[in-house]
Amino acid sequence: MPNLKSNPYMFVFLLFALINLVGFALSGIDKYKAARSLWRIQERTFFWLVLMGGAPGVYLGLLVFRHKTRRMSFMVGIPLIFVFQILGIIFVYILSRA
Repeated sequence: MPNLKSNPYMFVFLLFALINLVGFALSGIDKYKAARSLWRIQERTFFWLVLMGGAPGVYLGLLVFRHKTRRMSFMVGIPLIFVFQILGIIFVYILSRA
């Protein structure tokens, strides 16, 4: 187990990885439920995960499981949110270096 006290970035990385794994898994679970007409995962749940940093995992899950690929809000919205998150990180980094 990595020592999180000596490397705080490891905690952020592990949290990011966990959110993305959950997003990927939820995409598969929702596809499974859709095929069997079961109770579905709400779309806002996916977008909350995306806003928390899970855009790569959710988007990859949608592509792998071929789920919600006809919804423009997912196919355009998720990458757009991800781009804005990356730009925000770059902006904060630049401000912190000044």
